[in-house]
Parts: sequence; structure tokens; C-alpha cells
Amino acid sequence: MTDVTGAPADVLHTLFHSDQGGHEQVVLCQDRASGLKAVIAIHSTALGPALGGTRFYPYATEAEAVADALNLARGMSYKNAMAGLDHGGGKAVIIGDPELHKTEELLLAYGRFVASLGGRYVTACDVGTYVADMDVVARECRWTTGRSPENGGAGDSSVLTAFGVYQGMRASAQHLWGDPSLRGRRVGIAGVGKVGHHLVRHLRDEGAEVVITDVRADAVRRVLDQYAEGVTAVADTQALIRVEGLDIYAPCALGGALNDDTVPALTARVVCGAANNQLAHPGVEKDLADRGILYAPDYVVNAGGVIQVADELHGFDFDRCKAKAAKIFDTTLAIFARAKEDGIPPAAAADRIAEQRMAEGRASHS
Repeated sequence: MTDVTGAPADVLHTLFHSDQGGHEQVVLCQDRASGLKAVIAIHSTALGPALGGTRFYPYATEAEAVADALNLARGMSYKNAMAGLDHGGGKAVIIGDPELHKTEELLLAYGRFVASLGGRYVTACDVGTYVADMDVVARECRWTTGRSPENGGAGDSSVLTAFGVYQGMRASAQHLWGDPSLRGRRVGIAGVGKVGHHLVRHLRDEGAEVVITDVRADAVRRVLDQYAEGVTAVADTQALIRVEGLDIYAPCALGGALNDDTVPALTARVVCGAANNQLAHPGVEKDLADRGILYAPDYVVNAGGVIQVADELHGFDFDRCKAKAAKIFDTTLAIFARAKEDGIPPAAAADRIAEQRMAEGRASHS
């Protein structure tokens, strides 16, 4: 079923009518000369200009790309609110295989589209885009972060993303076991790419045992070659979630990792990872709670990267960013306390806190 524009009706229903919608603006971008097809979704500017990365991914359909942009943009509103940033939420997706379709001409065309929004959306890196790509985009658009230090940027934001997830793990350990130390804990990481391999370092430095998996054998090999002991690998995520004695499970790849199939099989007592949109549907958070599994909301613990790129807009200072990312420990503990007080899962508690901040932002503008 399509609407009068030919777009799938379910996408427009999501945008205008569902609880997952409420977006302020969605821009469809096309540049035939370079082959660019992109979607820029602005969910909210209640707290300031929308800030979120650019994902470059070979979506099966255009409708899937729009749906992903909507979902990711909404998540950024909540992430930025919980991180205490003066930014709303936005996200962009470029349709295509970055290995095949990414060109300088395409990135420049994309930069012109972002620039046309006049600062309502600030872009950065995400899956399939890197610092070098943002340097190209920035040639056409001053509202670009995640650039290289040589071009006035902060460089790789995955460093502080991993640090924030690590702080979330420490807060989870404090809440559940009464001690933030991860020494001797067994942590399973699904995805050891941009963020995951930095997370391994934090955990090994503290003396945690780490079990890893990744769809790319080279990513696994890179980590195993780096650590002589304390790190082992399993074949896939299905094997990882069933590892005996697992204390913490860290989804660090794509979203939807927590679903009706994986949650019943989890051996870990805590889920705390870097992936966005880990809950496949709203009912999953209750399933986790019913099993006694503590869930550290993804958009809270993985906010280190967005804290870094937001700081870049004001003249980047790594120590200032790291200090702000360290507060993810306190924020995560506050969410667990609110969840207990209200008798709701942590994800719902985080949503309430974020929505309150966004409502206050809207009220201040009215």
C-alpha cells in the first residue's frame, strides 16, 4: 500500500501518527550526477540544532532507509538530552554500499544538502562514514563535526564512545553487585570494530576477562593479536550470548540485538553496549526485567561520541570531553534509581528523564 506520493504508507504513518514519530522535518536528497540518495531526519530542535551522524549503508529498499533515519533521529533526541547537550536529535542515511558507491563527488553533494538546512542539522560520522569523509563533507558544509585534527576537528569519536560504555558498565556493576570494579568479570562483546576494540582495552586494563565475536574475521584477529591473554573469541553472537558465566553482554554492532530470540538465551546479568536501538521492540525491556537482567539504556551509555563531536563546535578540548563522558557513570546510576523508584524498567526511566528535559526546552522557547 502506498500513499499519493508513492511512498509506503507505513512510513508516513510512523512520521505523522505513531509514538515513534513526531519528527519536525524529513528531507529526501538526490543528486543524479554523483548517484547520491540520502535521507536527513530531524526529530527535535527543542534543545538546540539537531545533532547526529551520517550512516552509509546498502539498504534493501528506500522505505527501509527512511524508517532507519526516523528511528535513529528520534534516538539522538533522547541521547543528546540525557548527555546534557544543547542539541536536539537528527540523523542522516546515505543509501548504498560505501565500499562501492562512496566518492568525493557524492560526499560533496551530501554536504551541500546538509548546508541547505542552515544549521538546523549538524552531521558527524556513523556506520560506514569516517573522519576522512567528514573532512570532505566539511568543504561544502560548516555544520560538520567528527573532522580530523588537521582540519580543526576532534578526530575519531569512537574513543570516547567506548569510554562512556565502560562507565555504564561500572555503574551497572555498582548497582547490581555493590562494587564498580570489573576486575574478574567476564564480558562478552559482539562487534569489535570502531568502538568495540577500544572497549576491550578498557576492560583488559581493569582485569576483566573478555569474550569477543564479529562478523569480520579480520576484526577478531586484530584484537586477538593485540592481547596475549584474557581475550577469547567465539564463532558468532548466538554462541556469545550463551557463554557460561558471562556477567555482562555488550552489543556493539547494529541495532535490534535484544529480541524475542536472544533475550531468553542470555546468560549475562547485565546488558550494556555501544550499539544504537538495541531493543527490537518496546516489550523487550520488560522481558529483560522479568529475567532479572539489568539493561543500561544504549543511548545513555554510548553518548561519549556525541559529547565529543558536540564539543568540536566550540573548539575541541579532549580533557573537557572525557570529564563530561565520565559523568555517564552518575547518569546511569540515576536512571537505575529512578527505575526502582517508579517501578519501571531502566529504558522507560531514561525516556522519562529525557522527555522532561525536552519538554522544558520547548517551554523555554515558547
